[in-house]
Formats: sequence, structure tokens, C-alpha cells
Amino acid sequence: MFGKGSRKLETIVGNDTRIAGKVSVKGTVRVDGIVEGDVQADWVVVGETGKILGNIRTRGMVVGGSVEGNIEATETVELREKSTMVGEIDTPKLGISEGAIFDGRARMRSDAEPAGIQEGNIRSLLPPKSAGG
Repeated sequence: MFGKGSRKLETIVGNDTRIAGKVSVKGTVRVDGIVEGDVQADWVVVGETGKILGNIRTRGMVVGGSVEGNIEATETVELREKSTMVGEIDTPKLGISEGAIFDGRARMRSDAEPAGIQEGNIRSLLPPKSAGG
């Protein structure tokens, strides 16, 4: 689940815990309760009972519960089978398990591509029509 150089689980938001405000963690945070506010951590794990209402900036994330907000991950995002995600996801790697609910937009880009979504820059996947027919 965690990539090279990741740390062990440092912070746990318990099942009966509610946090209102910005959460910033060096290392990994597991959310089994409710966080109402933005989250910034090296790795974020949302358990099946967990819920985040805010934007997340992280290297990688596994969602088993619920997220309402935008996720910006530099490495990977995984939506597990019982998860619910409402918002935008920006990550190079995205995994969505069967049964997961995702209502939003996803952008998968390599590190070489510039960040930010550019409106009106749509490329057709269909070959151009020939003049003869």
C-alpha cells in the first residue's frame, strides 16, 4: 500500500473522534472518525467508518470510507469497494474498485505534464475525416 520511503502509521483519528479544522501530518494519517477541514499528509488512509469533508494534498491515498472534497496526490489514489468520493481527483495513478462510488472528475497526468486543468483544450480521439468521403 505504501511506496518506497514511506513511514509507519503515525496518526490515527479514532472512530468516535471529530476534528474541525486543518490537519497537517508528517507521515501517515488514518481517519476512522470525521475530519471537517483540509488534510495534508505524506499518506492518507480513510477507513470504512472514516469521513473527510475537505481537500486533501498527499503523496498517496487509500479511501475505504467517504471523502467530500478534492484530492491532489503526487503518486496514487485508490478507491476501495465500499468508498464514496465526491469531488475532483488529480493523480498520476488511480484505482477504482468495483462497488466504489465516484461522483466527480479525475485527471491523471505524468510528472512531465504541467499542473492545472486548461479549459477548451480538448483533443479528439477520432481520426480526421478525409476530404473524399
